[in-house]
Amino acid sequence: MGKRILIVDDAAFMRMMIKDILTKNGYEVVGEAENGAKAIEKFKELTPDLVIMDITMPEVDGIQAVKEIKKIDGNSKVVMCSAMGQQAMVIEAIQAGAKDFIVKPFQADRVIEAVNKAIG
Repeated sequence: MGKRILIVDDAAFMRMMIKDILTKNGYEVVGEAENGAKAIEKFKELTPDLVIMDITMPEVDGIQAVKEIKKIDGNSKVVMCSAMGQQAMVIEAIQAGAKDFIVKPFQADRVIEAVNKAIG
């Protein structure tokens, strides 16, 4: 059984790009969300093995969503996505419980490396 992943990003093309990388590498994308509030709902509903979460999103940002997801399941695994120059937010996300981060623009091998490390 492939590992089940939830992708969270407010940009549809970003979700599509990540989904493409993951499915080509044998992962199953079980859901997508466009903001942190939806991410929390989907997490409860789908109980994925991993969440790939954008940091900057409308309504509820990635850091807040990580904190909420960690409250629901302390063992949950989250990998953050950040744009260049968001180091402070990345550090905050890691402190909130994220396992790793990937920087946009994505390199497929880096995405897979982060996913394997987080799930492994």
